[in-house]
Amino acid sequence: MMRPRALAAAALVILLLPIAGVAQPAGITRSRLANGFTVIVRENPAAPVVGYSLLVKMGTRTETPETAGISHMLQLMLVRGTDKMSGEEIVAAADRMGGTIDAYGDEDYSEITATALSRNWQPMLELVGAVALRPTVPDGTLTGVRDFLVRQIRNRADKPFDVAVDRMRAALFGDHPYAWDPVGRRDSVEHLTRDTLLAYYRRQYVPGQMVLAVSGDVKTPDVMAEVRRMFGAMPTGAIANPTRPAPPPMAATREVVTVSGAQAQIFVATLAPPFTHPDFAPLKVMTAILGGGMASRFFSDLRDKQALAYSTRGQYMAHVDTSAFVAMLGTAPGNAQKAEAALREQLARIQNEPASDDEVAVARSYEEGHTRGRAARRQTVSRRRAHRRRPAAVIVV
Repeated sequence: MMRPRALAAAALVILLLPIAGVAQPAGITRSRLANGFTVIVRENPAAPVVGYSLLVKMGTRTETPETAGISHMLQLMLVRGTDKMSGEEIVAAADRMGGTIDAYGDEDYSEITATALSRNWQPMLELVGAVALRPTVPDGTLTGVRDFLVRQIRNRADKPFDVAVDRMRAALFGDHPYAWDPVGRRDSVEHLTRDTLLAYYRRQYVPGQMVLAVSGDVKTPDVMAEVRRMFGAMPTGAIANPTRPAPPPMAATREVVTVSGAQAQIFVATLAPPFTHPDFAPLKVMTAILGGGMASRFFSDLRDKQALAYSTRGQYMAHVDTSAFVAMLGTAPGNAQKAEAALREQLARIQNEPASDDEVAVARSYEEGHTRGRAARRQTVSRRRAHRRRPAAVIVV
């Protein structure tokens, strides 16, 4: 298994450190329309339900400081009105089909997600298509959505965990768009207009950047016929690929931030390879060994043996561009210093004490189980979603 490179540590703490081809399953058909629109269909008659995931290669990665949060805001507006339906009518239609429809933006991709009873698979596909292809971004709801997002951004400053995440992002990614949360920044969200959102929509919603996954009690030929009818006439369009600043060179950094709360949040993080890198799978397994459940080193040592943590977790935040490895720990403020030191010890241990065969087997099973569990819960085929550098650490307390 790959050795992580140079993990170091930092109470609410954020530490930033540097670390350091899958076969297509049976029953899944992947197709590409002439205009570049990609379709994935999985026939699964186990239950009379169908899941839909329409992904667009659009997220914080395609934003600028002036438009931070535009992807998520646009997605929220898509389900609030089409050329023939209001937001209330969209929700009511999904209810009648025994399902739901929603949309959100993330770092690399934005998604329209839906479910329905299988007997309603075609009208729900029509609804997903209407939301994606004919949004109106109604002025009547734009102000309310903007105010909702601004409140979310403002409330993050009162939550120790969110403060830690935001400081960690900023320290790791610098001028790269991954430096901000998908919800955006207040100064940018407050100035996003309907015209700005529609212009961004036209740039990003082009078929070569879109993938539709349909999974459930359906027949592939039937789904493909409907998809061609609905999405096949989309003009090819130009695929936007803006130049993004690289994350800053990592340097050891420690930051302590005081926020009211019952817990201290300790984050230790480092830049890591993107999910297209050969080290992706080993990093996922290493992350599970460290903080992937009750059998992990963090849980068994920091929580069970030393009673230094209310919660522990390791996370490999895999992105299209540079990713991040994060070790997280929540503890009583009075234990912050001792917990930080213990977390540092575990990060050093993974470099100096190779994982046992049993640890690797348990971690692989953990990752496989979580992956299969997510797929089963959603009934949809969807995304998922360190080289040697000087360690950079940030601490937020």
